[in-house]
Amino acid sequence: MSLNLTTANGLEPATNGLEPAINGKEAANLHDLSEPFVDNLAGQLFLNEAFKIIVEEIDPFSFMMRLFSFLSGHPRFFNQLFAGVDYHALAGRFLTEALNTNLYTYEVAPVFVLMELEVLRGLRQLVGWTEGDGLFCPGGSISNMYAMNLARYQLFPEVKSQGLWGLPRLTIFTSIESHYSVKKGAAFLGIGTDNIILVKVDDGGRMIPEDLDEKIKLAKSQGAVPLLVSCTAGTTVQGAFDPLDHIADVCEKHKLWMHVDAAWGGSVLFSKQHRHLMKGVERANSVAWNPHKMLTAGLQCSALLLQDTTNLLKKCHSANATYLFQQDKFYDVNLDLGDKSIQCSRKVDCVKLWLMWKAVGSSGLAKRVDRAFVHARYLVEQMKKREGFHLLHEVIPVCVCFHGQPEFVNVCFWFIPPSIRGKEGNKDYQDRLAKVAPVIKERMIKEGTMMVGYQPLGNKVNFFRMVVFSPLLSQKDMDFFLDEIERLGKDL
Repeated sequence: MSLNLTTANGLEPATNGLEPAINGKEAANLHDLSEPFVDNLAGQLFLNEAFKIIVEEIDPFSFMMRLFSFLSGHPRFFNQLFAGVDYHALAGRFLTEALNTNLYTYEVAPVFVLMELEVLRGLRQLVGWTEGDGLFCPGGSISNMYAMNLARYQLFPEVKSQGLWGLPRLTIFTSIESHYSVKKGAAFLGIGTDNIILVKVDDGGRMIPEDLDEKIKLAKSQGAVPLLVSCTAGTTVQGAFDPLDHIADVCEKHKLWMHVDAAWGGSVLFSKQHRHLMKGVERANSVAWNPHKMLTAGLQCSALLLQDTTNLLKKCHSANATYLFQQDKFYDVNLDLGDKSIQCSRKVDCVKLWLMWKAVGSSGLAKRVDRAFVHARYLVEQMKKREGFHLLHEVIPVCVCFHGQPEFVNVCFWFIPPSIRGKEGNKDYQDRLAKVAPVIKERMIKEGTMMVGYQPLGNKVNFFRMVVFSPLLSQKDMDFFLDEIERLGKDL
């Protein structure tokens, strides 16, 4: 049984009933921020009708759930690194939920197994690999954990059967602004959080390769065995991209597994204009990438990509359950993917990305990425024109490029209420400033006007982190955001 999932150009727009979502008008409006990038009327109608059926025919309590839930698909939801909605992907989510199958064997998911392999191949090509392996995981945290486990198994394959008792002290290196899942993974795998070595970052939040090199040397001198370097492409708060090429030099020098957590920033690989941010990614051993974030494929859609061609995933995780993975099946048993995974049951997460990719094409996804950068730069320009908005790196823009514009689509800033403007020298200034963001957020949530995140970072008190990437965003949403922050905070 075979299935042709690609056109002559690979994962490009299909012509068999799926109209490309990026038409000439939308392409021309890439830099016109006055309108949303995607016309969502048909999709919204589809969603409304679906909810109507649920409410009227199935469960009236569904209406209450929708009424009192936040709407992450709304263009003014800026709170997390997932937002917006793509209705091609949403259709895929409805489809896979209705079919309710499992990706562990080809016999129960023949189309979806082939589809996952094809989508992973397309993602690996964007990384720069012609061969490799991978699978879809339940979130980027699990993808990062897989990378650690694979790196350990490659170095000490006996750990699978003998456990931890015979291993030396292993160390993992990551930046102080990396995702917390690196620590969680180390704890879960028995490596230990004390063996996570935090590497210094520059003012923009990017790992400093020279400090990485020094810390690896120090670990070796203390009798530890360096195992893996976890880089970040798009940090959670600042949106920083570690210098992958330079880090790859260090990893090759010390013969370490190089993992790139590109859960947030990986989608820049679609963009010819911005893929330079991940220069050197092709030198990594593994990459974690969440299309449910910047590409708005919908939760969850998280890929682990490997350069390995030795079947390391299966060797590391297989248990050879004969009631599932019989070797005398009538088809190629390599299509039974379940022994590559630590899970048995695994959801079909590839379909939503496949449908969206086929519908809008690689060029359409690239335009969405480019559009997000345009929005971020517009927002920064407008902030600079207004009193009270203070960018995190306004004084020394180390983490920005293009004449003070943000490196990525994270815009970090403080709002300074009129009552404390010009009082930076007061002893209680930082304490008062730290209370501004929480109060403004409480007010916006209670009024239901929008949602945006805040956090402290190092010695910096609470500031807002605005992320702008939803294809439903327009200039009026950016302007509303600034007006609303001013309205909600003017009396503080």
